[in-house]
Amino acid sequence: MKLLDEAIEFTRQEGAGAPVWVGSTASGDELLRFAIAVHRADGRIAALWGSDERHRGGGYRLHCVFGFNEGHACVSLDLPAEDPLYPDLSGIFPTANRMQRATRDMVGIETDGRDQRPWLRHGAWPSNWYPLRHDSVHEVGMGVGFPNLPSDYEFVQLGGEGAHEIPVGPIHAGIIEPGHFRFSVIGEKVLRLEQRLGYQHKGVEHRFIGMDLAAGSKLVGRISGDSTCAYAWAYAVAAEAACAVTPPPRALMLRALMLERERIANHLGDLGALGNDAAFAFGLTQFMRLKEDWLRLNAQLLGHRFMMDRIVPGGVVVDLEPSALRRIVEQCDGVGREVRAIRAIYDEHPGLQDRFLTTGIINADLARELSLTGMAARATGIILDGRCYRQGYTPPAPYNMLGVRPATDERGDVAARVAVRFNEIYESLRLLREMAVSLPAGELRVEVASVPNATGLGVVEGWRGEVIVGLQLDNEGRIARVHPHDPSWQIWPALEHAVMADIVPDFPLINKSFNLSYSGVDL
Repeated sequence: MKLLDEAIEFTRQEGAGAPVWVGSTASGDELLRFAIAVHRADGRIAALWGSDERHRGGGYRLHCVFGFNEGHACVSLDLPAEDPLYPDLSGIFPTANRMQRATRDMVGIETDGRDQRPWLRHGAWPSNWYPLRHDSVHEVGMGVGFPNLPSDYEFVQLGGEGAHEIPVGPIHAGIIEPGHFRFSVIGEKVLRLEQRLGYQHKGVEHRFIGMDLAAGSKLVGRISGDSTCAYAWAYAVAAEAACAVTPPPRALMLRALMLERERIANHLGDLGALGNDAAFAFGLTQFMRLKEDWLRLNAQLLGHRFMMDRIVPGGVVVDLEPSALRRIVEQCDGVGREVRAIRAIYDEHPGLQDRFLTTGIINADLARELSLTGMAARATGIILDGRCYRQGYTPPAPYNMLGVRPATDERGDVAARVAVRFNEIYESLRLLREMAVSLPAGELRVEVASVPNATGLGVVEGWRGEVIVGLQLDNEGRIARVHPHDPSWQIWPALEHAVMADIVPDFPLINKSFNLSYSGVDL
């Protein structure tokens, strides 16, 4: 298809680095053909959102980001102000379903598909009111809203002799975010799982409107606290693309250093939690000890345990002296030794391996069908990592100079996701040592002058997968629209498949092996 050929040709341009092709399509049929072409090329849907363009003299606009081997393509479709309707993409990419329903709840544009159930709307606003329409933004101010009314949700029901349902949540016994999980079971064997999320909707996308770029940077780093560096970097890339700015090499290396420290911190915590979910509390205590030491060094050297507000448009706001870099290398050496020792215990512990092996399987075909990225995809054998070279793709700076080796495992079960986490820790420790000794000299930041009516898209390989931020500025250079996209959008549906044929008590373990973000999809 011509559009896809144009996108691939653009992303193959030498030196493009994390290339993003941006185009528009004149018709829904053309968008549908493009999506089919991407699917046939083993591509994926990476993000989908809508915007209200009526104040600019238009109607509405649908934005779709597709990922393929060479990079990403952002395709926009203009829709009329009256009856904005576009083709259902969920028949091609099943995980588009929830994105489309969320877009309908927020902007009021909808598909011609069958599933019109609300996703983010839980009775907090009427069905004919849309929070991200510009007239709605001005109609209801901060602190003023609608009565919160009960809302029914039509879960899919399974019948048959011996089948029954187990509702879990949305309020849980542990201190976690709210989500409803409806199990259809026979005995303890899971026949089907259906999720209902969106209980923690915070109005984040609404909050961005009218902010300047600096304020937007602070907010985006709080979308999902375990990925603050990934979101901040993706937002910075979008702002820099919109304003035609290139950050200094030293800033890019420091961004990568912080991102890898974020990746390791999450893997350390989750490996401990996985041990705990399999009744191996020793693993939890050891890994949480390592994680706490890791976060404390973040606070000492970078000023914040989670490194919030350190990555900004144009560069970074924190530097590392040679003595700090030496401390990072020393910590990497110590953590590497301890993680290898604990891994030997995990790999040889019969109780853990009995729980991990063949539990919660996702195979490569299903991973591709559900557009999975990140650790979840790599645990099925798919070599997909935005930091790594692959045929036709050059990673962005500074990863194009670091030679990242992707961690993969073909088994697709909990054991595979555990193995990928261990191997990614080793690789990230290696990268941190290399960055510490090769940090280029120079400036930390360049000025970013806002450009009216500009747009940008940023994609960063976070610890969970592709974090995407779409940015649109208004005619005064302030934020008109920001859409932050967490890879959990695609992986939550995969969890529904992973638990089938397993037993209910295995669900917490399978769930933790992915460790998905509620906050990142509730927005």
